[in-house]
Amino acid sequence: MIKTISFLLILITFQNISAQQVVIPDKPKLIVGIVVDQMRYDFLYRYYAKYGEGGFKRLMTQGYNCKNVLFNYFPTYTGPGHAAIYTGSVPAINGIVANDWFERETNSVVYVTNDNNYKTIGSNNLAGGMSPYRMLTTTVTDQLRLSNNFQSKVIGISLKDRGAILPAGHTGNAAYWLEGQTGNWITSSYYMNELPKWVTEINSEEQPKKYLSQNWNTLLPIEQYTESTIDSIRYESSLPSDTKPIFPHLLSDSTWVKYDLVKYTPFGNTLLKDFAISTIKNENLGKNSASDFLSVSFSSTDYVGHLFGPNSIEAEDTYLRLDKDLADFFSFLDSWVGKNNYLLFLTSDHGVAPIPGLANDYCIPAGSINELALLDSMKNILSNTLGDTGIILAYENQQLYLDHYILVHKNISIEAVLKSIRPMLYRQKGYYNSFVIEDLNAATMPDQLKSFLNNSYLPKRSGDIMILYDPYWFGGRAKGTTHGAVFSYDTHVPLLWYGWEIKAGESSHLQFITDIAPTLSNLLNIQEPNGNIGTIINFNK
Repeated sequence: MIKTISFLLILITFQNISAQQVVIPDKPKLIVGIVVDQMRYDFLYRYYAKYGEGGFKRLMTQGYNCKNVLFNYFPTYTGPGHAAIYTGSVPAINGIVANDWFERETNSVVYVTNDNNYKTIGSNNLAGGMSPYRMLTTTVTDQLRLSNNFQSKVIGISLKDRGAILPAGHTGNAAYWLEGQTGNWITSSYYMNELPKWVTEINSEEQPKKYLSQNWNTLLPIEQYTESTIDSIRYESSLPSDTKPIFPHLLSDSTWVKYDLVKYTPFGNTLLKDFAISTIKNENLGKNSASDFLSVSFSSTDYVGHLFGPNSIEAEDTYLRLDKDLADFFSFLDSWVGKNNYLLFLTSDHGVAPIPGLANDYCIPAGSINELALLDSMKNILSNTLGDTGIILAYENQQLYLDHYILVHKNISIEAVLKSIRPMLYRQKGYYNSFVIEDLNAATMPDQLKSFLNNSYLPKRSGDIMILYDPYWFGGRAKGTTHGAVFSYDTHVPLLWYGWEIKAGESSHLQFITDIAPTLSNLLNIQEPNGNIGTIINFNK
């Protein structure tokens, strides 16, 4: 009888300890937002059999998978993508209408995060003259800081400046990105006047140089990359060190701009993963009284994807290596704050089109458009029909910016400009539609496309006439590929949730990328960003 009672007491004690171990705190110690640049949704499944258990699969099987998440605006680029994820808003409101756009006040093209009021911290060049000032709304990271009188620490990191700066918001404690000339992690004087000692010490280790001293060969035997095309396809671009786009890539032979090359290899993602761990340790993230936030944007997937395309062995190898990096990172988070003490999401800033040459090989319509030649043709037509060569100020993001002064003084309507160039556009291969942006609702196209395009229009930063291309058509590249379209291959991206307050599950319910920020806000019981148009994701669906 005594033995039975003792056994019951031991069992009850063990159950109490176990119960204590799975108690979920009232707030996460650390929030981690991961963006995988240019990751299309299907990449979760294309390489699934080759992923390990600790990376993407861990999030898919133990977290919550939102399987039907779309970007709801145009164009789908890196700057607008990161802004939408963190503001819960669209270019028409948050102001990030592209990576670059024509600015009427200065009569020039501007870059999304460039700000000449600030200087580089961490090198002697101009790569750090940046800030988030062109973003017109708050982010969920701003709202987190505002919710607790700025006790939360918020840091953004990426290989790209815009991938670090925009997620950190206006009030971020820091944003760091990799500068290609020196190989240093740098920042802007917007955030600080000198690098922390720990960042300087990491820079002194010259890790990019070490990675570029080796070759890039496949992680697995190359014959196992059955999800991809054969190595060396004529329509893939090459690294500067290559004579052909084939493995092994001889990185040490490069004559390119110093350390920029590391971004075009999977080692760029490994560098970022290691820097993320160092950031958490040295900034003591997740060990404070308030929830901290680290945004991590993996960019090498985008650089590799542009050169070699989404069907290449290079792309597959980059994702398999990223999967291992993610597994390492998640294991570190488990040991640093505990599995139930961090909230994590993983998504992408846009998708990608296949290389047109590959599509054409299988009789799929696709191609690239010489936009400089197209612009010259439009200018010549307007000169002949309306008598002025200066009506078009710029052609950016498939939008014509017109000189309103000329239009007014010569009594020329925007509709007249469009009417003049349309006959030529109808003869242009890859042309889908064109319209006066302010009169979008009069255009003939599906309502969903109209909705997405309306979400994109900000009068002071957008053009006057938009020219849309057919699916799988884009401007510029003879080799390689790009993104930016309003169609599903560029808008359908993954969204995985994991950790604090997240139960395993999945849903095919339609969600938009703008739903991430309000969902985070709801989980954290804070105010959503001030330009938010997203809705809260129901994890019970």
